[in-house]
Amino acid sequence: MQKGLSRELTNRHVQMIAIGGAIGTGLFLGSGMAIQKSGPAIILAYLLAGIFCFFMMRAIGELILSDLNKSSFIEFVSEYLGEKWEFLVGWTYWLCWESLAMADLTASGIYIKYWFPQIPQWLTALVIIIVLLLFNLLSVGAFGELETWFSSIKILAIVALIVTGIILLLTSAKIGGEVVSLHNLVKNGGFFPKGMKGFVLAMPMVLFAFTGIEMVGLTSGETANPKKDLPKAINTLPLRIGLFYIGSMFVLMCIHPWNEIAVSTSPFVQVFSSLGIKIAAGVINFVVLTAALSACNSAIFSTSRTLFVLSRNKHAAKRFGEVNNRSIPVASLVFSSLILFVIVILNYVLPHQIFEIISGVSTVSFILVWIILVVCHLKYKQAHPKVNVGFPMPFYPVANILTIIFFSGVLLLLLLDFSTSLALLFTALWLGVLLLIYHGLAKKQGEV
Repeated sequence: MQKGLSRELTNRHVQMIAIGGAIGTGLFLGSGMAIQKSGPAIILAYLLAGIFCFFMMRAIGELILSDLNKSSFIEFVSEYLGEKWEFLVGWTYWLCWESLAMADLTASGIYIKYWFPQIPQWLTALVIIIVLLLFNLLSVGAFGELETWFSSIKILAIVALIVTGIILLLTSAKIGGEVVSLHNLVKNGGFFPKGMKGFVLAMPMVLFAFTGIEMVGLTSGETANPKKDLPKAINTLPLRIGLFYIGSMFVLMCIHPWNEIAVSTSPFVQVFSSLGIKIAAGVINFVVLTAALSACNSAIFSTSRTLFVLSRNKHAAKRFGEVNNRSIPVASLVFSSLILFVIVILNYVLPHQIFEIISGVSTVSFILVWIILVVCHLKYKQAHPKVNVGFPMPFYPVANILTIIFFSGVLLLLLLDFSTSLALLFTALWLGVLLLIYHGLAKKQGEV
């Protein structure tokens, strides 16, 4: 009998992994650009995206709880959509996290330059890969503990911003000669200063901030009490979205009118700097570095567990499905980490252009996987209409259909931008190559 993964992740770990997945560099850095695209309407954009991400997570939650013997949501794709789709989704999900990690490794090199400008980007990426790999090789509990601390730092920064903003709002304080007021939300062109076009065009950037939110679904095979911990983590998602995304955007634009928020720097830095807090830039730089490290840590975990599942289902090399005496899939961890060394080379060759290219591939891949998982849930409900796992998808099947339409619409919007359209093209080529490999392997095994 093959030895499986161990259930070392506690409720605290699962909650913080879920929070960490919901808060990325997209909020700390990308929010400034998103605000300039849509103005205060970005608050509504985060709310709308958050609702559909919540539906997607509820679909994943019901799938997982229907069969806790499965190691992750990827195995459900095989059961309800077939082995071909499991192969495509599994390897595409692996690409999701590999590309996201590469983007954040690149970002980490940029953040480190703030304190040590002489250190090249590629060297920072190299050191981070080695350190996080060693940490993940210790135990899944060590991963959970590290991710808990990373998430705590991010939460502290957001709460500090929101509390500061509320105090300034209640006291009608003046920042840069202007009163902190609710009126700042509508004083420059109203709530929709860029119209519906700006609101719609900001949506891909908003959704990028949510990439990785589904990762809590990969922890089911290593969670001590999945029946209790997973529903709790998923159900608190609306609260997290409301507090972290909508709350932070609300206070940001009450403090500074939307058209005064910079694109080139983090809005968080701008707020604290305008308050005369000289160390603000350094502190926020540390926070965004933490967010990037968190994403890299999650990527090493996610890619290794994805390879583990693919191997156990004969869609990857046999050694990727083996674990050591601490129930760690060592070969999967090492392979995924070695692939990340590609970004070390790319940062040496293309240090300025690589972040935008890689992050686009990651966003497209994640959205595709989300759509397939929601479709998978639809198939599950059709196959088992009377089964009740105690955690049903709300508003099924209407919520499923609307979620698929929303995510598909965002993919179409990506065609309007040159860099993201290239990401769509790359992902289409990736899927084409995977199909050729799958059929080649199937033919070799005498199945077709």
